[in-house]
Amino acid sequence: MKAEFQNNAAAEGKLRPNRNDELGDFTTTWRVIPISLLAIMIGAVCAFVALALLRLIGLFTNLFYFGRWNTALVSPAGNHLGVYSLFIPIGGALVVGVMARYGSERIRGHGIPEAIESILLNGSRIEPKVALLKPLSAAISIGSGGPFGAEGPIIMTGGAVGSLIAQLFHLTSAERKTLLVAGAAGGMSATFAAPVAAVLLAVELLLFEWKPRSLIPVALASAMAAVVRRYILGFGPLFPVPDHPLFIGPKGLLGCGLVGLLAGILSALLTVSVYAAEDAFQRLKIHWMWWPAIGGLAIGLGGLVFPQALGVGYDTIGALLQGSVTTKVILGVLLVKWFIWAVSLGSGTSGGVLAPLLMMGGALGGLEAMFLPYEGAGFWPLISMGAILGGTMRSPFTSIVFAFELTHDANVFLPLLVGSVIAHGFTVLTLKRSILTEKVARRGYHLSREYAVDPLEILFVREVMRTKVAVLPAASTLGEIWNSLRVDHRQEQRLLPVVDAEGRLVGVVTRGDLNRRMEQNGNDALDRPLGDLVRGSMVEAHPDEPLRIVVYRMVEKSCTRMPVVERGTRKFLGLVSLSDLLKARSRHLEEESRRERSLKFKWFAPEGGIKRTM
Repeated sequence: MKAEFQNNAAAEGKLRPNRNDELGDFTTTWRVIPISLLAIMIGAVCAFVALALLRLIGLFTNLFYFGRWNTALVSPAGNHLGVYSLFIPIGGALVVGVMARYGSERIRGHGIPEAIESILLNGSRIEPKVALLKPLSAAISIGSGGPFGAEGPIIMTGGAVGSLIAQLFHLTSAERKTLLVAGAAGGMSATFAAPVAAVLLAVELLLFEWKPRSLIPVALASAMAAVVRRYILGFGPLFPVPDHPLFIGPKGLLGCGLVGLLAGILSALLTVSVYAAEDAFQRLKIHWMWWPAIGGLAIGLGGLVFPQALGVGYDTIGALLQGSVTTKVILGVLLVKWFIWAVSLGSGTSGGVLAPLLMMGGALGGLEAMFLPYEGAGFWPLISMGAILGGTMRSPFTSIVFAFELTHDANVFLPLLVGSVIAHGFTVLTLKRSILTEKVARRGYHLSREYAVDPLEILFVREVMRTKVAVLPAASTLGEIWNSLRVDHRQEQRLLPVVDAEGRLVGVVTRGDLNRRMEQNGNDALDRPLGDLVRGSMVEAHPDEPLRIVVYRMVEKSCTRMPVVERGTRKFLGLVSLSDLLKARSRHLEEESRRERSLKFKWFAPEGGIKRTM
């Protein structure tokens, strides 16, 4: 006969976790040590890669605009070519287009979306030729006047170096991802002397997790790159600024809020303009190899109008932070730099976005300094730079720390926090995706930039398992339960536990198992004890296991339901199925959507009056 089993132990408080000492805050293993050693080596290598890229940019700038062999970083604005300078960006863009078509299409763009795509879709594998062609194409693009920064290419190149080294070893996809990102962080750390910001950028943009298994190697790689940089490129800060006040008062903080709002608006407009330009190029009837040349024409024309818009613009950023630029320069950066940057980036050439964003954010801050309270030279350009990064890249913590490490001005943390978070909030509410993730979405993929604790991580099996289930006695025969099974129309419970007289789990059978027995053996099967018909191997769960472990076990064993047994005694406690695991998600959804007033106040009128509850 078939018995109904209902376990009330949970209600009676008998089911208590007996292995919480085995459940830690983190899942990191000792494997993190060899991965960290590899990451440290990658960080050192990427410091030299960053040096090589900066020297290449300087070399091509000097060759194209000044006809000399020199690797020092210079601005194209000082050239004396006149109208002939129009053709240099076009020629450089043609070379980049040819390299992309016949070398690797992955060198197109500003680097970070390509790194994200490699992580998400390619198992963190990057082709060796990308490690060579990306920095070379970026150096040609920027050296010929492209209004880009070096950070995007170095992130992609450093990531390629990390990926290549990782591919030499027997590693998992997750470990390759960690080393790819370690290379990217190392390259950025060495380029900008910003090791902490490089780690935050890795976490907010590339790792898609906050776990010690990846954070520790990436941080060590960034630190090593920063140490090596001091010997080959010198110390920071990259953009020293005058001292700013420690406290700016309520009026100043309100000004930071306005800066954040205006930066958010500009961030949204910058993002829209880049992809509007890309859409316009998509409608052209010519091959995409020729698009960068059209972008190069826009760069050349813009350079004739405002030469300071060409190149990485580090000198202009420094002048903005010193408060020593004219209104003409501010307007030139905002109008000309914006135009040539959006058009050329939309054309698919190679170059980064951080330096242009800093430059345009500083120009916006220069305008704001004309009507906001004076808080020191370059104060509002600095706050606006951080806010633009926070809004455009959707990485507010990176923008705050990055602005600090570029200037070493610790007094601006609070103003940067206000400005960056407000800009971030504005773009989050007005744009579905950032300038970095929009490109990934346009290729048919989706990623989330929100990180939260998985409900399956904090709920246990005992909280969702079903205890009122049908069980079969092991001593009974198939004939004794066959009729009741045939007339039982409740088909929800497909898995039938078989237990002995003490309630210990002997095995499981399914209705399909019993039907096949009857078809194969006929009436001979009716005399067989159920204990002889159970499956030899079972996939089990325990009441003190987190649901995440159970989900992984279901995936690994290709099952959707399993019995729950007590450790040691193997006493049957209930069943857990895939539908039960959805209860955790349902609870999370209810917490997100259900609104209620938990605290109520009662107003009591004088005796005999009206009592009202709020």
